[in-house]
Formats: sequence, structure tokens, C-alpha cells
Amino acid sequence: MKAIRRFTVRPVLPDALRPLSDLARNLRWSWHAETRDLFQSVDPEHWAASGGDPVRLLGSVRPARLAELAEDRRFLRRLTAVADDLHDYVTGERWYQAHTGELPSAVAYFSPEFGITAALPQYSGGLGILAGDHLKAASDLGVPLIGVGLLYRHGYFRQSLSRDGWQQEHYPVLDPNELPVALLREADGTPAQVSLALPGGKQLHAKIWLAQVGRVPLLMLDSDVEENDLGERGVTDRLYGGGSEHRLLQEMLLGIGGVRAVRTYCRLTGHAEPEVFHTNEGHAGFLGLERIAELCDQGLDFDAGLEAVRAGTVFTTHTPVPAGIDRFDRELVARHFGPDAELPRMDVGRILALGMETYPGGEPNLFNMAVMGLRLAQRANGVSLLHGQVSREMFSGLWPGFDPEEVPITSVTNGVHAPTWVAPEVLRLGARQIGAQRTEDALTVGGSDRWDAVGDIPDQDIWDLRRDLREQLVVEVRDRLRASWRQRGAGTAELGWIDGVLDPDVLTIGFARRVPSYKRLTLMLRDRDRLMDLLLHPERPIQIVVAGKAHPADDGGKRLVQELVRFADDPRVRHRIVFLPDYGMAMAQKLYPGCDIWLNNPLRPLEACGTSGMKAALNGCLNLSVLDGWWDEWFQPDFGWAIPTADGSGTDSDRRDDIEAEALYDLLEQRVAPRFYEHGQGGLPDRWIEMVRQTLTLLGPKVLAGRMVREYVERLYAPAAHAHRTMAPDAARELADWKSRVRAEWHSVTVDHVETTAATTTAELGTTLGLRVRVGLGALGPDDVEVQAVSGRVDEEDRIADAATVPLKPVGGPDHEGRWLYEGPLSLDRTGPFGYTVRILPSHRLLASGAELGLVAVPSEEVVEGAGVLMR
Repeated sequence: MKAIRRFTVRPVLPDALRPLSDLARNLRWSWHAETRDLFQSVDPEHWAASGGDPVRLLGSVRPARLAELAEDRRFLRRLTAVADDLHDYVTGERWYQAHTGELPSAVAYFSPEFGITAALPQYSGGLGILAGDHLKAASDLGVPLIGVGLLYRHGYFRQSLSRDGWQQEHYPVLDPNELPVALLREADGTPAQVSLALPGGKQLHAKIWLAQVGRVPLLMLDSDVEENDLGERGVTDRLYGGGSEHRLLQEMLLGIGGVRAVRTYCRLTGHAEPEVFHTNEGHAGFLGLERIAELCDQGLDFDAGLEAVRAGTVFTTHTPVPAGIDRFDRELVARHFGPDAELPRMDVGRILALGMETYPGGEPNLFNMAVMGLRLAQRANGVSLLHGQVSREMFSGLWPGFDPEEVPITSVTNGVHAPTWVAPEVLRLGARQIGAQRTEDALTVGGSDRWDAVGDIPDQDIWDLRRDLREQLVVEVRDRLRASWRQRGAGTAELGWIDGVLDPDVLTIGFARRVPSYKRLTLMLRDRDRLMDLLLHPERPIQIVVAGKAHPADDGGKRLVQELVRFADDPRVRHRIVFLPDYGMAMAQKLYPGCDIWLNNPLRPLEACGTSGMKAALNGCLNLSVLDGWWDEWFQPDFGWAIPTADGSGTDSDRRDDIEAEALYDLLEQRVAPRFYEHGQGGLPDRWIEMVRQTLTLLGPKVLAGRMVREYVERLYAPAAHAHRTMAPDAARELADWKSRVRAEWHSVTVDHVETTAATTTAELGTTLGLRVRVGLGALGPDDVEVQAVSGRVDEEDRIADAATVPLKPVGGPDHEGRWLYEGPLSLDRTGPFGYTVRILPSHRLLASGAELGLVAVPSEEVVEGAGVLMR
């Protein structure tokens, strides 16, 4: 019979065991081995059955076992030590507290998904895992971060396979009472709530769940409350589900409701109010509107509020393609704002203007969340050097007149949280080498360019570790494969072959990620005969473990999964290649350490960063990847291989796949496999072990989330906090008025005449020329602009590359025509074709970049012809 109601019955812990509850409710256990070991010792069988989730464990352990532990002195000593360690971790000074400099009192970090642990399934892929790692690293560093997201009652889907290999989705119902979260409550004990106004006088209410991620609180909004109608209750039903209006409501709740949740949390707990708001991708962009509305309620107008909000906002873009950005019909957005809906005192036209694609090639009727994010943030970044470059080109329409390299979008390359992703065996080897505390510091705070201590680990120890991790992966794969085939309808008698799947002594390749078409899950199948030869090579075989989920609405992605599964089902190769369904954090934590090679073959440059290869590298796994994302930035032949790309504009997609697949097979056949199987005089693959050592020594410190968060603090959060403090109401009004005046007058700003002291069109290296420029500024003055000389090498079309800019100085007042004369030096500091030009930019002490307004004045064609601009 089916129950009509379900309860979560919590155990009553004996007083001596009460600290277990605190340990279970702080998600630090998800990356702290001693805490996990303690919970495992409570009841090893139930620990395994709970999937390593302390909350579920404590809900299932027998009262008699709890009573027994309450009398166990040895256990109680361990419990006290672990509880004391958590207290020290949460309250003690860390890197941030010891940092000198002007740092924000708090930072609010918004993301649509967070991958903290498999026990809190609120993530779908890389964006969520990155957000989770950001929170954990911030906790380790002591950064006063407040995370803000949504609590999805179905999380992201679970994946299984049909008998013929077609992806099937399942949406388990999550009960927050069974998750490591707690309701945020008012002082009188009632659940705290935030509300949004909906069209037609309706309301969307949401509770606030609190997940404690070490030192960092994560606020998660949940619309499944009784006060809501059925439709509103379903707003936070599942991650990335539903139609446009459903997504819009999710993003309004995340952004607007998220700011209100932060205000509520700070009021109830005394936590410092954030000075910096960081939006991880465009989904939370509406947070800027709520903050403008707050300032308007305090007496600022919209324009001044916008400047104050921009000063303290950081926007991170993760997508390298316009199709990856959420865009909504403008009428849909307009309906949800204004007098009869949310932010009623704000002009709907001003709201729409923030997100409209008002640039060449834009869709004039679409509201673009990333465009709004960029317009509402004074600081923005991509997530690798290459992705920063791609982003500057993709969004250059917002800064017309500027070359892409001058678009104000910088880069902070992603990192991964080592204590989460490094296998315990690898940690133990490091601790044995340099001590537990130094190992923990190296993996969390980082700061070193190299981990030279790895050089002292004997070859035999490294090889034994790699073999041990590979063997563990083989056991894991067989268990998961057996469970998958049972789900597909196979009987036990059909599955004897699984005992021979994979071999702990065979070169093992991992490929696991989401399955959009650009990641090319099936590139390895391009020449199946050749792949089969590699898998079954008599002396140098390879084996491949594949995992990945296609989006539920992506039938093309599902067909790719089915194609791979059908190949892996072939009895000739099924012991050498497997597809594991339901890829998630728990599987990933076994997969990365057990692989020798991590394969990544996206279409370049469509991988913004790609952090899975970083997690593999921290476990001594070598990368074999297209030069995209982070690999483009840090690849060296010492510790991996680069798959050549055929990304010229003249190569069609089929031809490109053929060429790059051929390159992949050649690398595996001629370089990767021979190096793995080539043993030196001592009987070990010396050259392979050296590559593992170089991976750990040189890549290890770079790929840390600790390094990433330190960069965010120093390069983005600290300047944003300074700008926020500087942008007091009077300063915000001043800047808004100045921008309005400059925009209105810019049409009259001109470069009228340019001349140099050069007598000929050739000159010697090191020569300094004098530059004289006459400009018209209309009603503006020299304090409103900067006149610059821009010089550098020129190409065949006279475009300046690697430009250097030098400000010119005004000489005297305006002439009788109102023109200003500017002068300055021009250094000929490089040989070969050289050119210069002159431009005028708006200039104000409160701007973060000269390109901020997207305004620039350059010489007309007539002026250029008389200026002698090229020297060859």
C-alpha cells in the first residue's frame, strides 16, 4: 500500500553525541576526510547505504548503536577533536583576515545552481560545480561570502538508459527536511519569507533554506509554500526546466528575491551587508534592478542608482556562444514589471533598455540577460584567457568604436576545489611527503607557482598509487555497469561478462561531461575500425570510460549518447569501452583519479574553460585535449598532449571532424600509448611517471579554486568595494549627470587636425616625434575627455596591433573657433611597419575604463590623409 503522507523522523541523539548533528549540518564534511571517516565509523553499512550523506545516516542508525557510541570513549575523543577542528575552522583567522588592503566587508555571490555535494543535488554541470567550488574555496580562505541560489524540489534529472541505449530522465522528489539544509527563521520562530509581485495582483512567495558551506552561508529560495497557487509553487520545481515564463520567474526570484533574502539574512544574523554583488552568469541579472529600486526608495533617481549599483557589481560570463544566453521576448519582460507587477515605481522602458540588443546584429525584440548583466556591472570577466578574448569579440557591439581587445571584459581562469576532487590516497601521499598541514595549505590557499616537493616522491610510489586508483575505478565501473544493465532489463545470467570489463593494468582514458553537440562526445567514433584497433591492440591496448547527460529537450544530444552506447554494447569491445549513465559528483570523484588520460575534444573555441581536466590533473591524470579553455592557456608538452585543430573558416564541419579525429587517433597510437607501455631499466614507465610528476608540480598550483578566488578578491572584489564606497549618493548623482551631459554633447566632439614633426615617412628606432592635434569639444571641456595617441605595428590593412596609448596634454585655452590644441611625444619603439592614430575618449575619475560609455571620436578620412599616419 502507498502512504498518504510522508514524514522525516529524526533521531534523538544522546547528549554526548549532539556535536554529530552540527557536523552533519555543515557541508564542510563533503571535503573534510576526518569528518567523513568519523561518520563512517558510526555505522559503516548505513554509511554506504546513505551514499556518504551524514544527514541520511543519522536518520537511519539504530538507537541501540547511538547509545553504544555515547559510551565509547575512543569515539567520543574523536568526535570532540573533529568538532573542535570545525569550530577553529569556522571562527579562526584565515588568508582573508590576514590580507592587507581594502577588502569588502561581505560579497554576495548569485548562481542558478550550486554543486556542493551529491547529497544536495542542485546542479547540472560545470557552472554549478564551479559555483560550489567557489563557495568552498572562499570558506577555506575566510572570504565573507554569502551564496544565493534556488532550491529545486526535483533538482536536475537522473539519467538511465533504455534497452536500446536511449537516454531516459527521472525527476526524484527532494524533501528539504532530508537534505543538509535548515529553514531561515524569524526571531519568533516562523519561517522567513520573501515575496515578488506578479501581474494581476498575485504574489510569489518563497521560503529561504540555509545550507552552511564551511564558513559560507548558502541561501536557497523555495517557492513550494502553501501561500502560493499551484503554478507559483512550481516555479522552483526543477533546474533548467519549463518554458520562457517559467524561466523568467525563476530568474526574477533568484535576482530580486535573492537580494531580499540577503537583506533578511543579514537582519536576522547580524552578518555584514554585502558591498559587492557577484552574478555568476546572466541568470541572476535582475538583482541589479532590485538594488536600484532600493536606492530610489532612499532618494536617488534611476540614473544615479544605476551608477551606484554598477560600481559594486561583478559579472562573470561563462558562455562562448550567443545561443547559450537566456533571452526573453520584451513583451513578456514588460508584463512582469511596472505598476501592476514587480518594481512598480520603476519605469518599464528603463528596465527594458538595460537588456535590449541595441547593436548591429542584435535582435531588437529580445531581452538579453547577459547584456543586462554587463550593463549593470562595472567589472566583468570571462573564465579563461581565451574565453575572455572570445567574450570581448562576442559583446563588442556594446562598445562601438573600440577594438575587441579594449572591450572592458577581463579574465579570471576557473579553478577547482582540490580537497573535494583529490582522492584521499593522493592526499595521504602528499601528507607523507610534506606533512598534513602543509598539504592542506597547498591545496586550499595555494600561492606557490610550483609544488617542487612532488619531485622527491619516488617513482615506485607514484606508479603504485596510479595503479591502485585505476583498480578502484575498475571495481566502481563494474558495479555501476551491472546496475545500469539491470535497469535496462538484463537478467543476472546475462551479465557474467561484466566481471571482465576493464583491466587495472591497461591505459585508461576518461571522457565525462554534458553532451551538447560542440563537446563532440562521438568524435572518437569517427573511424570505428581504427578505434577498435586501439582498444584491442595486442601489446598496447587502451580502455575508455565515458559518461554524460544530454539536456532533456536535446534529442540531438540523446542521439549522440545512443550512438556511443550502441558501440560500447558491441561484444567485441564492451570489455574495453563503457558508458556509465547518471553522471554526477559522486561518480566524478571516482572517475578523475582512476584515469590515466583525460580526453577533451570540443570545437575550439566553444569551451569557455572546462574544469574537468583540472580535477583529473590534480590526481596525476594527464590531459589530451584540444587547445581550448584553460588548456590553451597552460598546456606544455611536459605534462600532456594538444590535439591539433582545423578551425580555419574554410573547413566545413564534417571535414573538420575527420581531420581532428585523425589527429586524435595518431596521438593515441604513436605517442600516448607507447609512452604508457614503455618501461625503463627499473621496470617502470619512467617517462610517463615524469609527466605525472610535471603535471602535479607545474599544473597543480595553477588549477586551484583558491588561486581563482584570490584573483577575484584582489582584481575584482577589492576594486569593486572601493568603487562602491566612493560612489556615495552625491558622487553617483554627479557621475550620472556627467554621463548624461557627455552623451548629449558627444556628436560635437571631433579630431580636426593632426600633424607631426616627421619630415619623411621613415624614421629610426628610438626616435621621438612631436604630435600636435587640434580637436573640437563642443560644450565639453578638457576635464571631460582624454585625447590619446594610439600607436603600434600595422598589418597589410593598416590596422594597429598591440597598440600603446599615450595621453596628450592641452596647450592653452580654446582658439577663436573653440578648438583646443593638444601636444605630446610619439616614440618609435619598434621596427617595421608602424602607424599611429589619435582618438578622444570620455574621462572621469569614477570610470573604471575609458571604454565604459562606448563613446570614442577618431579622425575623419580628410584628417587622416593629411596626417602622415603610416611609417614603413
